[in-house]
Parts: sequence; structure tokens; C-alpha cells
Amino acid sequence: MKPTELNELGIPKGAPIHEAIAILRKKGVDRESLSAVAAEPNAWTEHKIYGALAAAMLEAPADAFVPREEPAPWQQWGEGLEEGAVQQMRNACALPVATAGALMPDAHQGYGLPIGGVLATEGCVIPYAVGVDIACRMKLTVLDIPVEWLDNEETTNKLKSQLSRDTAFGIGASFKKRHQHQVMDRDWSVSPITQQNKDKAWSQLGSSGSGNHFVEFGIFTQTEAQFGIEPGRYLALLSHSGSRGSGAAVAGHYSKLAQAEHADLPKELIHLAWLDLDSEAGNEYWQAMSLMGEYAEANHACIHRSIAKNLGAEVLVDIENHHNFAWKERHFGKDVVVHRKGATPADDGVLGIIPGSMASPAYIVRGKGKPESLNSASHGAGRVMSRTAAKKKFHWQTEKEKLNAAGITLLSAGIDEVPGVYKDIDEVMGAQSDLVDTLAQFDPKIVKMAPAGERPED
Repeated sequence: MKPTELNELGIPKGAPIHEAIAILRKKGVDRESLSAVAAEPNAWTEHKIYGALAAAMLEAPADAFVPREEPAPWQQWGEGLEEGAVQQMRNACALPVATAGALMPDAHQGYGLPIGGVLATEGCVIPYAVGVDIACRMKLTVLDIPVEWLDNEETTNKLKSQLSRDTAFGIGASFKKRHQHQVMDRDWSVSPITQQNKDKAWSQLGSSGSGNHFVEFGIFTQTEAQFGIEPGRYLALLSHSGSRGSGAAVAGHYSKLAQAEHADLPKELIHLAWLDLDSEAGNEYWQAMSLMGEYAEANHACIHRSIAKNLGAEVLVDIENHHNFAWKERHFGKDVVVHRKGATPADDGVLGIIPGSMASPAYIVRGKGKPESLNSASHGAGRVMSRTAAKKKFHWQTEKEKLNAAGITLLSAGIDEVPGVYKDIDEVMGAQSDLVDTLAQFDPKIVKMAPAGERPED
């Protein structure tokens, strides 16, 4: 039963709706009893099942939303950022639960918190500040295959063929022969949503989403010995994707619960509705989010494991990180929840990967632990235009000529992911030189993304 239907039965928004949803999830739909409680809550206060709902209805109506007297402190990296993203950051820092924020140089407007937004809160988690694609992440694997494979037609065709065989892209993408990974042995009953989506998750294990998700071969270059390998150029595999349909289902369900609980939020803040961590819904979301983090990690592990095995390659280096997640951390003397929506963890010494576009480098970085950024950095170059605008502006004939000139082989992608839709990655890196050190770079050469026409999941 939806919140609007509960309203029609006489259950007011806010805490009563939250209690009613909790009852429905345990007991099932009982419209007659819910109507009776709504009509005469005093008669139900001692009832084992409906008592909490009756008590919530008898309490005085919640006051209208009141923002902080002073916004939570926040800082911006990069100039000329999209005004919509900046305003969303201001809005987030007006929340009564906000303690600090940061806006990364790749920022652009999203739902609730902007992409590239970082927000610390006390005692609660905001589903839409994590994002729809929970635990979207990067993984880079350096292989022992000679980099000269990219200069030879026969071996290049082998790489292209393997990339096509071992990956699947787009909404609903799945495998008939399922991958095996210990993540499927985890407890998927931590939330009714993860439990309902376990079979779907297993079928999609090892696949990638649409939008800006990719798997690509390229050249990894480092100028000094690190990661256990010598300086030089290596063949490497880089992937970007998240928790697929299961993560989206978790995000959608708990965002609705949060919005029902905070129905007094103004329109511009409704996607920043939060769940208290000590509530049933908040605890469920946290466990489901954590499971989706493990699942997203497993997706990348399956992709990289399959490709390396089928090429007969040895793995020399593995580096990876989340960038759509929430972490329990301590900042400015407080225990907080740090939401990084399209932002890379950059605590002192922590490794991360920041990609550019299909024709520009990705950088392997080490965090500097900048307190004002809540130990964060950008998660990529950042878009400069919408997908709709990109489809109107760019044409494949011209773009493919540019890619060919740059030595890029594109297996599949949408026109809304061509290099021109992104900022200059080097300018973005320059704007956050106080947040990360660059250790190495990856230059894409063979790129696979979701085919044109796929609805983006990012």
C-alpha cells in the first residue's frame, strides 16, 4: 500500500505513515483495521500491533520544517560549477541533520545531493545522498600481457573479442550461465528488498549498467616503482559500474520511506529526506547498502577474473574504490555519516581511481586527507551538458573520426557519452591538487559501454 493510499484512509503524513508502513511490512494489508485506528486512535493505544501507530497519531502534528539557523560549513573545489549543483549543496547544508559538506570540481546537478557532493550528517543516512546506483565503483587490473598487443591486429582482435564475450551491458543485462562468487552466500534477508532481488542479482552478477559505465583495455603508465611493479607501460583493464537493478530497488524503496517520514520537507529538499540509523528502516537500509557494496565489488571481481583467466593472463596489480556510498567516520570531533555521491574517498594514503572520458586518461591517485573536503576528491571529469543536449549536438560520423585519430577503438556506446560531454580531466585534477597526489595514469584504447539507446542508470 502506497503512502497516498494510507493518506486516503486517514493516516496523516510523517511519523504515522512511517508506523503504518512498518505494520504493513510485518502483517500485510488490513485496510479495515488501519481505517479503524485512523478514526479512533485512543481506542488502540494498548494494542500489540497498532499501538505505536495510534500513539503517533495522537501526538501533536510535527512542526513545519525549520532549516539550521546557520548552514553547515562547506567548501567548493573548482570554478564555474553548475549553479544548480551549487544550490543543491547549499540546500543540503541547511538540513538540521547536516554537519559539514564539500563540493568536488566535477560537480553537476543530481537528485537531492549533487553528483560530486559530499555531506556529513549526525545519526542518520540519506538514501538519495548515496545515490540510485549504490556502491558504483572503479576497478583497475594491471596484467602481465605485453602492451604491444595493442599494436598488433591479431592480438588486438583477441582483446576486443574477449571484452565482448565476458561483459554484458545495459538495463536488464544478465548471464544465462551464472557467475559464482561468495557474495551470493551472504545473508540477503537483511532487507525485504534485497531478499526479493537476490535471484535477479545473481543473474546480473558480473554485468555492467548503462550511462557512463564501461569496461576498457588501455595502457597503464607509471614513472617510478610502486604497487610491486617496476616503472613503465603495462596493459591494463579498467571498469566502472555499480550494484545494478538490486541497488536501484534498495535506493527507491528506502527513499520513499524517508520521504514519507519527512513529508514536511519543502519541495527542493524532499530528495534529501533521511532515515535515523536507530530506526528499523534506517538499520535495514544501512545493511542493504553495505550488502550492495559487497555485490558491486563482486561484479567487478567477476569481470576482471573472467577476462584475465580467458586471456591466460596473470594479475600484477589490483586497485579499486567506491564512489556512491556512505561511511561512518569521525570529522571535526564528531561521529558522522559521510555521504559521497559521485566522490572518491581520499583519506591520507588511500588509493583511488578518477577517470576522464573514453578518450582521456584516468588517474590513479593517493589521498591527502584534507579535512575541509571530508577526505574526498572527485569521481571523474564531470559532465558539461545533459544527455538530451549531447544527443542534439554530437553526431557519430564526426565523433568516430576523432576517436580513430586518437587511437581509440569503440565497441559500443551512446552518443551522450562521447568525450565532448565531459570536462577536461586535467583541469579537474588541477583544481583538486590539494586533495590527491597522482601516482599513475591509464589511457583507454579499447572501450565498451552500453549500446546507444539504453536508458542511463547513473
